[in-house]
Amino acid sequence: MYRKTAVVLGATGLIGQHLVQELLQNEFFTKVRILVRRPLTLNHPKADIQVVNFNDEKDIAARIDIGDVIFCCVGTTRKKVKGNKTEYRKVDYDIPIITARLGVQHGFSQFLMVSAIGANPVAANFYLQLKGCIEEDITALPFESIHIFRPSLLLGKREEFRLGERMGGVVIKAVSFLLIGAWRKYKPIQAADVAKSMVAAANREIAGVHMYEYDEMKALIA
Repeated sequence: MYRKTAVVLGATGLIGQHLVQELLQNEFFTKVRILVRRPLTLNHPKADIQVVNFNDEKDIAARIDIGDVIFCCVGTTRKKVKGNKTEYRKVDYDIPIITARLGVQHGFSQFLMVSAIGANPVAANFYLQLKGCIEEDITALPFESIHIFRPSLLLGKREEFRLGERMGGVVIKAVSFLLIGAWRKYKPIQAADVAKSMVAAANREIAGVHMYEYDEMKALIA
């Protein structure tokens, strides 16, 4: 397996933070180019921090440079965009799609992204519909391999406090033993495990489009 350069979007999020650490420790990645809106303090010989204006496609193109694998963990919340669906779409849809298209132009071979369980372009729920549209448009791009991860509730310590998510986590964890059969995909999963499964999938270097829900992610890191 040859040495690779990774580009990471969403490095400051719950999954993204774990992903960066996994990549920095992984022997098959020699450079981890991290695209962020604001300066990030991270001292590691493999880390290449790039502050990007995500509203400027030319700046994104210059910052991603060339490489092998793009990891996308970008995501916002209704609270952050104050309920503005247009602003929500700019983050959750525009950034991944624009970066993916540029990635194809710059010769990247793999694209891995975090989506959500239940993602569907015709879903009634705005969030799930948006995630479904992203999946649909990403999988139409000519990467050698595309890996889409669909976690349910994420477990882990966030820098920001989310009351609804915290309460939901307590309830879901309490009844997760009841989630069997077709319901297993809704089991909560540690953000660190999602990150580990993404790196494992990238290192497999298998062609085509691949979807991962709870069991598939767990199998990758078993």
